[in-house]
Amino acid sequence: MTETTASDSHGAGRNKKPAKAGFFAGIALFFRQMISELKKVVTPTRSELVNYTLVVIGFVVLMMVIISALDFVFGNGSIWLFTNPAEK
Repeated sequence: MTETTASDSHGAGRNKKPAKAGFFAGIALFFRQMISELKKVVTPTRSELVNYTLVVIGFVVLMMVIISALDFVFGNGSIWLFTNPAEK
């Protein structure tokens, strides 16, 4: 009985590379795929758009408050740490 290795049973067509499409065929494929993906896009309704906008504005305001508070704390902390106390 003879043993077959993995390279014997699967190696027949393994060294061949698939034919590469031409430059313009690649561009055409890109545009076909782009149009196909754009057809899948769903436009939000007016209420969804308003909701998303309010969520984004609320998040930005929240981040502004947090960063402003941290800036105030670290700014005053560094002033307190690195300035000399008033001499009496």
